[in-house]
Amino acid sequence: MAHSNRDPTTSRHVAVIGAGAAGLVTARELRREGHSVVVLERGSQIGGVWTYTSQVEPDPLSLDPTRPVVHSSVYKSLRTNIPRECMGFTDFPFAARPHDGSRDPRRHPGHSEVLAYLRDFAKEFDVEEMIRFETEVVRAEPAADEENRGKWRVESRSSDGAADEIYDAVVVCNGHYTEPRIDSWPGKQIHSHNYRVPDPFKDQIVIVIGSSASGVDISRDIAKVAKEVHVSSRSTSPDTYEMLPGYDNLWLHPVIETARKDGSVVFQNGKTVYADTIMHCTGYKYYFPFLDTKGEVTVDDNRVGPLYKHVFPPALAPGLSFIGLPWQITPFPMFELQSKWVAAVLSGRVSLPSQDEMMEDTKAFYNKLEASGIPKRYTHLMPDDSQFEYDNWLADQCDYPRIEKWREEMFYIGFKRIYAQSATYRDNWDDDHLIVEAYDDFVKFMSSFPELLPLLKT
Repeated sequence: MAHSNRDPTTSRHVAVIGAGAAGLVTARELRREGHSVVVLERGSQIGGVWTYTSQVEPDPLSLDPTRPVVHSSVYKSLRTNIPRECMGFTDFPFAARPHDGSRDPRRHPGHSEVLAYLRDFAKEFDVEEMIRFETEVVRAEPAADEENRGKWRVESRSSDGAADEIYDAVVVCNGHYTEPRIDSWPGKQIHSHNYRVPDPFKDQIVIVIGSSASGVDISRDIAKVAKEVHVSSRSTSPDTYEMLPGYDNLWLHPVIETARKDGSVVFQNGKTVYADTIMHCTGYKYYFPFLDTKGEVTVDDNRVGPLYKHVFPPALAPGLSFIGLPWQITPFPMFELQSKWVAAVLSGRVSLPSQDEMMEDTKAFYNKLEASGIPKRYTHLMPDDSQFEYDNWLADQCDYPRIEKWREEMFYIGFKRIYAQSATYRDNWDDDHLIVEAYDDFVKFMSSFPELLPLLKT
């Protein structure tokens, strides 16, 4: 496939921080637009959060700022909670390969299959040639000297030594699944960031705080070996106390009211449990220790801002941008559309509003959240229709096709199944008509590129 399909107005020299899914597609889109790209990746391979390791951090809560950081949060049993057809990039289908035993053909595959898909993507578009592995960005800031005004200074370090380089722009793609968000309680505790397998919890009484995707998965994983598992969910009513279907050792509770040093935990429903371990499935913080914007971008109660449309800080646009901050979404297509927009803005093919207009729009968005009673920490949450409205807005900016209807419907149906049949939704579904639509779209796309046809099932 061609790396560039248009002549940009301006070619920029751009640093992309991170080689996970967001960084990979950003690098591709920037180069397609004619930019010069360097991807700085602190790890030794691509994949970001999808790179599994059995290693965990010595601090089980990951609160010690001096700890050696393990960047993966993937547990061994993890499977996608989104169907693969829905999850893939719009022009590189995440279709099952012919089943030869080396790949995972399931609709909700394990993490190793997602990593393999990202490797396929990087290989197909020659992305790895742009990546500097084992290179940590230690500082990124606006260049202070007159000669480089408007540009960015990026300091990094690797086994080859330190580097101090000037770029026209920086795109931050470092993910947000490494720095745990946590409320500490007495007793033995661990954050899901450091969870890999259930074995250490054999015959224990475990409390899992959080009932989102990781909380659902991990509580059921631990229930295979634990004596009891009690899930604390803020989304349940205060008097909730129920055993989950299919289990005789897994209970659902509301939030914790208090935890005592003797190991007892009192829930809002009045129930008391003496826990061996508290597992925090409470999410993560946005964390950019390398970024120095002189206060133009801050992280306040997990709001990264001010950002226009979750991407550009008005005072620093277009030189600084962020890909992949929204959550509870279909991530890969959104990363793709965000990076298309950034690439087009940097080339001058697409214009941004003025700084004042971007700030006014951003403030109006924040005011709307506040008026609706939505906490600041949910600024980047995209529930209901908002993610697809946002995706389509991005597509319109770039003169790119809008999100396919089958993809949108597949996401909604799949999301409802997570809560209606949390133990079986990955292997039982009723949206075969959407799979057919997706397959037809894939065939139309791939007919233009015969070399990709083996990516489809025979």
